[in-house]
Amino acid sequence: MNKTFILGKRGQTVDFDVKKLGLIVIGENINTTRNFRANGPRVVIESGKPFVTYGFDKKGRLDISRTYPKDEADVPTGKIPHVAEAVGQKDIGYIRWLIESQLSTGAHIIDLCVDAMSTEPEERHEWMRWIVKLAQEISPETSFSIDSSDSDTIVAGIEAYDTSKSRPAINSINLEEGRSALIPIAKNNNAILFANASGRDGMPQDDEERVNNLVVLMDMMDKASIPMEDRYLDPLVFPIGAGPKYGKDYVLAVKTLRTMYPDVKIFGGHSNVSFGLPKRKILNDSFVTMSIIAGCDSVMIDPVMNPPQKFIEFRFAAEALLAQDEYATRYLKFIRSQS
Repeated sequence: MNKTFILGKRGQTVDFDVKKLGLIVIGENINTTRNFRANGPRVVIESGKPFVTYGFDKKGRLDISRTYPKDEADVPTGKIPHVAEAVGQKDIGYIRWLIESQLSTGAHIIDLCVDAMSTEPEERHEWMRWIVKLAQEISPETSFSIDSSDSDTIVAGIEAYDTSKSRPAINSINLEEGRSALIPIAKNNNAILFANASGRDGMPQDDEERVNNLVVLMDMMDKASIPMEDRYLDPLVFPIGAGPKYGKDYVLAVKTLRTMYPDVKIFGGHSNVSFGLPKRKILNDSFVTMSIIAGCDSVMIDPVMNPPQKFIEFRFAAEALLAQDEYATRYLKFIRSQS
């Protein structure tokens, strides 16, 4: 099990130290919107019933009879919402595996999102409370980020979070109505705070708008005395299949923000960039590399499908090569730690 994550208990300002870790990895796999192909390699039919295999030994079985296509002709295009299935069935074994597999492949923070479980606010809040308590039982020392499009669901998650075990993260504030109310909640609960570049009137259209929106949020966090090292800025990654400039706009925004704010964390949902395109891993790996060069020190990825070790190695090497690591001190320390 990966044990490089750093704990942050109530009252402490312990940080995920980028200089030591190389890259902060936020695991994105516990999100109830996640799905995969019904004819994918993890789907098996046993005794006439469909299951998803899981576990390091692949012996675990998650029953997906409810969402598996009834018509055989629909199987090639069918999607299985496997995380929602596991949460809905309260399959603790599957959720444990989702957490442990991400930690073992390099995640430092694990994101929790249950938005797809219900359109009813109270039901959504209850699901968030349940997943937070379960996640902390499974891995008490891990920091979990509470992620929702609904601020009240985030509040429910924070209220359920045992901050004596680890620090929570809030995902996220932006300029949309009501989201800024999460800033004092983050402050009062010693939470890491994610901030994304969504504006008052919608999504940013270019790099300049991304930067401007995040500057406003930085001012708000300044007024609330949120420690600089606890701020994670997300300029927002959109699929290049939907707009040819989206990848470039993100990278340019990262570069500008890094110049303006050398001490904040900058990250993004990097795998979004390749949505809808073939051979996504090629695009994802290239995009993460470009983002690191521009100034990203954190990534939100599926660490199981995209092991972050190569990106961590790249970041240490890039800093040494670009005169950001005098005499390659951090690079040498990292290399020695790997032997």
